Amino acid sequence: MSDILVVINPTHDGSLDLAAAELIGAASAAGSPVALTTSAEHAEALGGYGAQRVLVAESAALVDATSAAFDLLYPAAVVFAHNARGRETAARFAVRSRKALLTDATGLRRDAEGVVTDHSNYGGAYTTVAAATHSAPVVTLRPGSVDTRAEAAVPVVETLEVEESSARDAEVVRVTPIERTSPRPDLVTADKVVAGGVSLGSEEMFEELIGGLADALGAAVGATRSAVDEGQVPYEAQIGQTGVLVSPKLYIGVGISGAVQHLVGMQTSDTIVAINNDADAPIFEVADFGIVGDIFDIVPQIITELESRN
Repeated sequence: MSDILVVINPTHDGSLDLAAAELIGAASAAGSPVALTTSAEHAEALGGYGAQRVLVAESAALVDATSAAFDLLYPAAVVFAHNARGRETAARFAVRSRKALLTDATGLRRDAEGVVTDHSNYGGAYTTVAAATHSAPVVTLRPGSVDTRAEAAVPVVETLEVEESSARDAEVVRVTPIERTSPRPDLVTADKVVAGGVSLGSEEMFEELIGGLADALGAAVGATRSAVDEGQVPYEAQIGQTGVLVSPKLYIGVGISGAVQHLVGMQTSDTIVAINNDADAPIFEVADFGIVGDIFDIVPQIITELESRN
């Protein structure tokens, strides 16, 4: 099978990117995963995720390293995470190498002609397929969209020789980490998410209903941009185009109408439950289960029932 180059973005604290297992799993469906990392300490873990080969380029700019890895492998595709750093690096490499850029993919596979990507558009209303007309595509993969995981391997680890280019590159000069104090699951990796909209009305009511339902389920708390803008919940909880992309096994939307900007952040959830008093709310079009009614009556009843069962 052809090599698929998986570029692992460095994190500000030196830890392995949470998207690594998913990226390698997605690549394994289209070819043989080869991981590129800037830290030799991650080689063993990347093999555990299924990388057959690990290229290490310490102290090198990631775009330069990706170019060197591409020239070494001539892979069938180059895969990045669709997050802030992944998008930035993918775009720079695609422009520099004159490759097709396929962004925000929800699946990676190959047909008789090569690698193709699946995409979910307009809040899940349309599913599209994309491919490069020539050469290897540069792909960014939406976090949480692929369940496939590759079998663990003992990788061949190689030091990649990288020639520094004169091209300008982005540099992170300062990072202010967000300190999590909540005992609830992390929103990005949670299996269950309860999200609320601006119709909750206040920070106190948001915590009572959304936080209460989340605690009864052992779920993470999410929100729409409007709820964040109104100060009902911190920005870290924002789901959507300008927030976090989530893909849990269970997503419950409370008082959320279903604007496209929010739907793009949660539409790949396995099971979607919507609770809203407007039967015509767009979120019901993507929901697997819907409850039409007053959230201030329904949610407390659900919490009471769950607590009695627990």
